[in-house]
Amino acid sequence: MFSKYKKKILLSVAFGALIFLVFSIYADFDKLLKAFGEFNWAYFPLVLLLSFGNYIIRFYKWEYYRKMLDIKLETKTSFLIFMSTFVMSVTPGKMGELLKSYLVKEEVGTPISKSAPIILAERLTDFISVVLLCLAGAFVFNYGKGIVIGVGLFFLIGVVIISSRKISMRLIGLMEKSKHFGKVSEKIHMAYESIYKLIRPKPLIIATVVSAIAWFLECLGLYVVLKVYSGFTHIDVSLLSAVFIYGFSTLVGSIAMLPGGLGATEASLTGLLVLLNIPKGISVASTFIIRVATLWFAVLLGIIAVYFYQKHSNKDLESLETTDEPLNNLK
Repeated sequence: MFSKYKKKILLSVAFGALIFLVFSIYADFDKLLKAFGEFNWAYFPLVLLLSFGNYIIRFYKWEYYRKMLDIKLETKTSFLIFMSTFVMSVTPGKMGELLKSYLVKEEVGTPISKSAPIILAERLTDFISVVLLCLAGAFVFNYGKGIVIGVGLFFLIGVVIISSRKISMRLIGLMEKSKHFGKVSEKIHMAYESIYKLIRPKPLIIATVVSAIAWFLECLGLYVVLKVYSGFTHIDVSLLSAVFIYGFSTLVGSIAMLPGGLGATEASLTGLLVLLNIPKGISVASTFIIRVATLWFAVLLGIIAVYFYQKHSNKDLESLETTDEPLNNLK
């Protein structure tokens, strides 16, 4: 399973190191080191705890969806599967999250076409919640309104289309005329029935609110970092500013479809902090601290979870075979 992803993950790590080098040059390496030295690292565990809170809340969203689709799993197994997915956080577009569906199939035989729509529903509600979080800031600071509103409308239109059986059945009908899609017609219908259940008004609202709370915790993590640095700058960053900066940068990184949003997210975070007249050294240091506490911390937890999942399930994930072909993956 991991053999084909290891290279991609290692390339992402190398790309992350390159980004660190580029931003270090931009900030002046000596000033960046000074900024790291000025940070009170006693607050770093709090930032990690806020990130972990994000993961726990999102796990309960996964559980909510899983139970809606009547997928039988022990809570412990479900948690290990959910956390194991984080090892794939640096895959393009987070497509590695399909690992959840593969592992669920291995555990209880649930077809991937039934469980994979949970991942789509998770991403839909994540995007909508992040848009809601940074919407106020976009208008208050008069920055990025087009991107925020555009992303929000795109995903809302997607929800409307999926919610309409009439429109969705027409689209599926057109797909079935293709020889490529026609072979898995039954699986496409199963996948649609799953996603249709998950984005009905009530579960959509519940999941979006839960997502907003989860992502707010990571926004709060950035706020903590900036407050620690506030004694070294004349700018006292507000919570609204921190929420907007983190939320907007997360959107930019996600729509860029780069592994873990690498490059795009860092550039957005640093750029917006510099616009607030925060010195480059502190802006870049803050960016790296929050990215380590969110992206790379998640990858580390994923590695640990994979180890414990393999011990718990007596499965070797190296032997789990998958294919890059999306249609075959529906089986």
